[in-house]
Amino acid sequence: MTDHDMTDHTTDRVRSRRRLLLPAAVLALTSGLAATPSAAQAETATQAAPASDAVQKSLDALVRADGFPAALASVRGRDGRVRDYTAGVADLRTGAKVPVDGYVRIGSNTKTFTAVVVLQLAGEGKVRLDEPIETYLPALVRGRGGDGRRITVRQLLQHTTGLPDYTAFLAQGALRYRHTYLQPRELLDMALKEKSHFSPGTKWEYSNTNYLVAGLLIEKVTRRPLIEEITDRVVRRIGLRHTYFPNVGDQGVRAPHPKGYHRDDPGTPLTDVTEWDPSQAWSAGAMISTPSDLNRFFTALLGGELLEPEQLAQMRTTVKADGLGKGARYGLGLVSTPLSCGGLAWGHGGDIFGYHTGNAVAEDGRAAAVAVTRLPESLETLGRVEKVVDTALCS
Repeated sequence: MTDHDMTDHTTDRVRSRRRLLLPAAVLALTSGLAATPSAAQAETATQAAPASDAVQKSLDALVRADGFPAALASVRGRDGRVRDYTAGVADLRTGAKVPVDGYVRIGSNTKTFTAVVVLQLAGEGKVRLDEPIETYLPALVRGRGGDGRRITVRQLLQHTTGLPDYTAFLAQGALRYRHTYLQPRELLDMALKEKSHFSPGTKWEYSNTNYLVAGLLIEKVTRRPLIEEITDRVVRRIGLRHTYFPNVGDQGVRAPHPKGYHRDDPGTPLTDVTEWDPSQAWSAGAMISTPSDLNRFFTALLGGELLEPEQLAQMRTTVKADGLGKGARYGLGLVSTPLSCGGLAWGHGGDIFGYHTGNAVAEDGRAAAVAVTRLPESLETLGRVEKVVDTALCS
């Protein structure tokens, strides 16, 4: 891929995510990359990065030129060595240092966790991917927004349902909802008031509503809370020590963490939004993790530690995702995109108020996760943040 192609690819992805996320002001997806090493293999020696390192220079530029309060990253090389990076300050008021590998809200990376649980249930024979969701959630999805009798489980995870995105109703005056608890059914009802965007299976369109329904499906089938299923089936299973799903009422982020900032209007001062009720994100984007734990999760997933081969193959079966960039395709909670240095990349990523994360794992074990503590406010800025992940894997 030439430099010109890489620029076009990044611009296309940024434009799409500006449309899908930022006007709705919540939850996005980021592309990521594939992996084969185990999570245990990823836990190797960590070392500080030299000042001349390309990733460090990129993070410094995000803070200096683009105005992000903080940027942090964790990168795993082919040799298994891990380097952690920080730039900026954790707190604009005190100027405190950014914690190495600190906790951040990971937004739509949560979708991959949710998809893993659904696919595990499919492997256990409790869910069929091509069965209508009506089978598991009778009469739940009815209205102008869609009909559960015509939407399959696969289509939920693949974003081919036509269900309107409920986050569009939260776009204006986002700070107003900062401390508001919103139940999943309340969010779903918002989406179903709008007319369905297309007939199920005929198009691809990113919608957080799909994963809201997937979360409700998990609870109905298992008769257990979503937080418990994700924690037991994923987090504890592969030993993610710094990843968790906030419980009801938990509006904080565990320490150590850089503070997250937001503003509805680019012309106004940044507001500290570290304390935020993530219920509006729920199964589509509520989780919290660290850059290194994100790398461990995706290496474990693509390495076969969470799913049987049949279900992992289903997860990696993709459709064209128009608007995500040249060559981008969406599977079941997983995105494939080409790297500038060659080869496919698999993963996700995400945005939520106060934090943007991009993460990627390559086929040979390289892994990178980058976080900044404010949502990008322009197409160009978002493109520069995403390019850091590619730089980390291709430099």
